[in-house]
Amino acid sequence: MARAEMSITVFHILVALAAQDRHGYSIMRDVAERTDGQIKLSPGTLYGAIRRLLEEGLIVELDERPDPLHDDERRRYYRLTAAGYAAAGRESERLYRLLGQARASGLISGAGDAR
Repeated sequence: MARAEMSITVFHILVALAAQDRHGYSIMRDVAERTDGQIKLSPGTLYGAIRRLLEEGLIVELDERPDPLHDDERRRYYRLTAAGYAAAGRESERLYRLLGQARASGLISGAGDAR
């Protein structure tokens, strides 16, 4: 199912999973770190989005664990699918074009600084 515009929450989850397989808490930490604390996903928001992403086939839940001897067995790990990579790529391109329009209109400089 293709999205016309992706929510910022979903985009950040997909970006977190693009780099590596992660469990929920790791996704929350990654998003908070990458956004300098500007976005902090609550468990309800995160797991609601994960449920939808699973249903849409953008991510999968893994059966295996990266390090079963040093991991909490209750953790569920997730991985981006090919469809998830494609969706995140399309959204990245959409945002890139939008940023270009903002630069062209004088809203921001080329370095990303607000005027």
